[in-house]
Amino acid sequence: MRTTFVIVAVAAGISAWMGGRAMGETHPFSVHDMLAMDRVSEPRAAPDGPRILFSISRTDLANNRRVSDLWIVNRDGSGLRQLTNDDASEWDHRWAPDGSGVYYVSDRGDTAQVWYQPLPNGEPEQRTDLEVGVDGFLLSPDGRTFAVSVKTFPGCPDLACTRAMLDEREKRQATGVLFDRLMIRHWDTWKDGRRSHLFTLPATGGTPVDVMKGMDADTPSIPFGDMSEVTFTPDGRSLVFATKDVGREEAWSTDFDLYVVPVDGSTAPECLTADNEAWDTAPVFSPNGKTLAYLAMARPGYESDRFRIVLMNWATRDERVLTEDWDHSPGTIAWGPKSRFLYVTADHLGQRALFSIDTRKGRIKTLFSDGTVRSPSVVGKTVVFGRDHLRSPVELYTVSVKGTGVKQITFINKEKVAAARMGEPEQFTFQGWNNEIVYGYVVKPADFDPGRKYPVAFLIHGGPQGSFGNDFHYRWNPQAYAGAGYAVVMVDFHGSVGYGQAFTDSIRGDWGGKPLEDLQKGLAAALERYPWMDGDRVAALGASYGGYMINWIEGNWPDRFRCLVCHDGNLDERMAYYDTEELWFPEWDHEGTPWDNPEGYSRQNPAEFVKNWKTPMLVIHGQHDYRVAVTQGISTFTALQRRGIPSKLLYFPDESHWVLSPRNSILWHETVIEWLDQWTRPEKTGTE
Repeated sequence: MRTTFVIVAVAAGISAWMGGRAMGETHPFSVHDMLAMDRVSEPRAAPDGPRILFSISRTDLANNRRVSDLWIVNRDGSGLRQLTNDDASEWDHRWAPDGSGVYYVSDRGDTAQVWYQPLPNGEPEQRTDLEVGVDGFLLSPDGRTFAVSVKTFPGCPDLACTRAMLDEREKRQATGVLFDRLMIRHWDTWKDGRRSHLFTLPATGGTPVDVMKGMDADTPSIPFGDMSEVTFTPDGRSLVFATKDVGREEAWSTDFDLYVVPVDGSTAPECLTADNEAWDTAPVFSPNGKTLAYLAMARPGYESDRFRIVLMNWATRDERVLTEDWDHSPGTIAWGPKSRFLYVTADHLGQRALFSIDTRKGRIKTLFSDGTVRSPSVVGKTVVFGRDHLRSPVELYTVSVKGTGVKQITFINKEKVAAARMGEPEQFTFQGWNNEIVYGYVVKPADFDPGRKYPVAFLIHGGPQGSFGNDFHYRWNPQAYAGAGYAVVMVDFHGSVGYGQAFTDSIRGDWGGKPLEDLQKGLAAALERYPWMDGDRVAALGASYGGYMINWIEGNWPDRFRCLVCHDGNLDERMAYYDTEELWFPEWDHEGTPWDNPEGYSRQNPAEFVKNWKTPMLVIHGQHDYRVAVTQGISTFTALQRRGIPSKLLYFPDESHWVLSPRNSILWHETVIEWLDQWTRPEKTGTE
């Protein structure tokens, strides 16, 4: 038996890369540039208006991690300054109600706790000292009460009990864990009996109260939720929060509900949305306190249903669906200062746009729709938001509430972007399945020469209810391939989001049908439209559903590509059902369970077509991926090897569904580019 280990001297490579970049010198974009970019997020306007508090995270290569700090900038772009600067990370930052300081969570101590920093130049002060670490933080409107999310054992009367149980487990020599229901693990973490609960305590200190006591549920939701799922009532006396408290149905239910509970925990949480068995979330009160806006889906068991905006009269609890006729799915909600307009983001034709909605008349206006809009915050007549696109990471912008006067106010990555030569993106359309219009993007190679022919990297997005749109991706960034000399093609096939709910719904029970046809027609359309693309040298790459599609292509479109890259992709959809944790997902998309509808799984199963496989493939998988179990990647590699197809397996023992370690990200990109070069540009590698 022969085993080949790939060893990359990442630190030495980084040093050489950094040392070789003289001031003012430019170079083609690579993974090193991607990691070097500072990531701007979570802009929050101060109560007095002029100042914006936001976060910047940076790559700490020495410790193989990312670290975030807090910054402040004036709304006109002046006065940029760093507020925190240490080896810790800060998150969930909030302004004090009078703007005199900021609160945030920091892991600078033994455990993450809430800190306060007076402005303009005060020293940070620790404000909580809980027995277990704080994961999330929210401040009441009057500044008197903290709400924190903490992982606790639901049966414990206090956090000291949780600490004692954790310490006792550390002392045990037996490592077995006994489960009596699903979920036993989720995305990247095995369950240990704790739940993410909301605790409240006075801002001046006091005993924390578990306002979710006894609920076998999480708030925020695991693993993607945040404190936008929680809000104080305007008087600060209660909390409204979203959670899924469904008992043993947790693994196959999407029934998140909104609850209200007094901050002193004197009564049990009251369910506000019991009549809706689908997903309810993202509660936010109007400034006048009269209306609660939130997002709601309509179809139980479907995680990619369209969110509607619902308005609840807080005094009467009467509800009104505001956006029933709007064929978009909002992702965030922000109220205007006069409680008349909402400002929301939603995917829209390959962009994520900013919209205003008149809550009385229902009129919707597009304010900004170029790139990807993130985290809008409204102050006066101005909306502050983050925006990224295919040629830039997130920077902060402002726009008037009428959609005029768009202005960039931060230039955090200006020099880094200028130093990296990128490819020019262009959106295109074609007639896909059933002659319906399908959108896609092409990114030209860096240093593009129209007289040359370029190999093609054909990127396939995950989901399948996802998108490769106009954003700056930190794992599947097309500029990493453009910088390596590839033309990039990305197609938002049927099932993608941002093109109407019917478009998203259309692939239920048809994973291998409409999407494959769109990919085939989209690639053909791009090759016809852009003669500088070399149709004889094309590689296809994808992760998650994109990895599934790579395995599907291997058996159902086997003669098209020089090579393939499959990251975290299913080979056997039937076995994948039993391997995974979010059972609602395959039960919806494959129209039932494998025992009730076996045909729904077999007709979309790449394992049925292994006999047709012939294209060289690189397989990549992480050990801690519980969404697509590592056995699926091993099975794919086994099939390739047994059939004698040139193949490699890149295995990460410490990664999950994503590759998050900076050093592993470098290894990932270098391995993938080398694989593409081997099969599409053998003159570069000396291999064939």
